Amino acid sequence: MANSLPRPLAAVRNARLPDGRVVDLSFASGVVSAITAAGAADVLGPTLDLTGRLLLPAPAEPHAHLDKAGSFDAINPKLGDLGAAIDAWRGHATGMSVESIAERARAQALVMLAAGTTAIRSHVDVLGDGGAGIEDVTRGARALVQVRAELEGLVDIQLVALAGPHCPDHHLEAVLDAGVDLVGGAPHLAPDPPADLARLLAIAQRRGIGADLHADENLFGPVTLDAYARAVRDWPGDRPRTAGHCVRLGTLEAARRDAIIADVKAADVGIVTLPITNLYLQGWQHPVSTPRGLAPLRELLDAGVRLGAGADNVRDPFNPVGRGDALETASLLVTAGHLSPEEAYGLVSTGARSVMGLPAAGPSVGAQADFLAIGAVNLVDAIATAPADRVVIHRGRVVAVTETRRELPALSATAS
Repeated sequence: MANSLPRPLAAVRNARLPDGRVVDLSFASGVVSAITAAGAADVLGPTLDLTGRLLLPAPAEPHAHLDKAGSFDAINPKLGDLGAAIDAWRGHATGMSVESIAERARAQALVMLAAGTTAIRSHVDVLGDGGAGIEDVTRGARALVQVRAELEGLVDIQLVALAGPHCPDHHLEAVLDAGVDLVGGAPHLAPDPPADLARLLAIAQRRGIGADLHADENLFGPVTLDAYARAVRDWPGDRPRTAGHCVRLGTLEAARRDAIIADVKAADVGIVTLPITNLYLQGWQHPVSTPRGLAPLRELLDAGVRLGAGADNVRDPFNPVGRGDALETASLLVTAGHLSPEEAYGLVSTGARSVMGLPAAGPSVGAQADFLAIGAVNLVDAIATAPADRVVIHRGRVVAVTETRRELPALSATAS
C-alpha cells in the first residue's frame, strides 16, 4: 500500500463485516456494484486485500468547527462553560488571518480523514462586529471555502454560516455569498430567541437554502427547538433542516420533551448530538448530581427521528481535547449515552450521513463506496480500542492509510 494516493479500486477482498461474514466487494463509478463470498468471483482491475481488517461504513462528521480547531494552545483559555468559551474565542478571532484559519482547518480535516471520516459539515463563524467590513466578516468563510476546494475528491465538506444574535443580516448574506451552503446560528443565545430564529429562517427561505442551527445548548433556559420544527414543517422535503446540541431537550419534563420530539419528527428535522463538547461545557454550575449534557438519545431513536452524532469542537476553547475520531464519539455514546455499540456507530456513520443529506454508504449494492477498514476483530473491539491501523476508502478510492508497528519485550515462559 505504498502507492500514491488517492488510488482507485475495482474491489476489496477478504473484508470482514460486523456480522462476521468475510466477503469481496466490487466497485463501479464510486458505488458498490457486487458483494460475494470471499474468493467467489474474479475481478478485473486493482484490488486491495483486507485480510485481518473489519470493514465498516465510513464515518461522517455532521457538526464540526474547522475554523476553531486546534486553536486551544494559542488562546490558552481559562477552562469553563459555554459563556467562557465564547468570550475566549471572540477575543482571539479578531487577529486571525484567512491563511491561519485555513492552515488549522486543513490540518484538522486531514486528521479526520485519516481516522476514517469522508464527509464533514462544518460551521464557520460570521466574524467581526456590526461595524466590521465585509473582508473581515468573511475571513473564516473564505478560508473554509478554500480548504473545501483543496480537499475536493478526498472528503466531502459542507459549510454552515454561524451567525451570532448581533450579526447584521448583510454580514450573514456576505458569508453565504462567499460560498457557504447553509444558514446557521444560535437563537437560544439571543436576547429575543423567537425573533432571532425567525430572522435566520427567513434568510434561508428567501435564498432557498437549508438551515443547521445550534439549538438550546443549555441545561436550563430558553427552548427554541419546537418553534424551529414547526417553522420548517412545510419546507420542501429536500431542503436541509438540522438542529445541533439540543441539550435542553434532555432536561425537560417528559410530557413536554415528548411533544417536542413529535414536532421534530413531523418536520423531519435531523438532530445532532455532540457528546464530548457538551459533556465538557455543561454542568459547571452543578457540582452535585452534575447533569449530562446530552440530548435524550433513546427517546429520539425510539421516535424514529433522524439522529446523528459528531465531535463538534476539537482542541479549542469549547473543548480542550478530542482526537477528531468518530470512534471516540461512538465510545462516549456507549458510556454516557447508554447506547449499544451498534447504535453508537450507526449515529456516527449512517445516521450522520442521513442528517447531512448524503447518500447511504457501506456494504450494500448501490451504496456509495465509502468505508473504514480497521484492524479490529469486531465492532466492539473497534470502538473500545480505536486501533490506529486504518484504510479509508472514499467513492471507491483509497484516500488514506495509517499503519502502525508495535514492539514488546519477549516474556520468559513460566512454570505452571
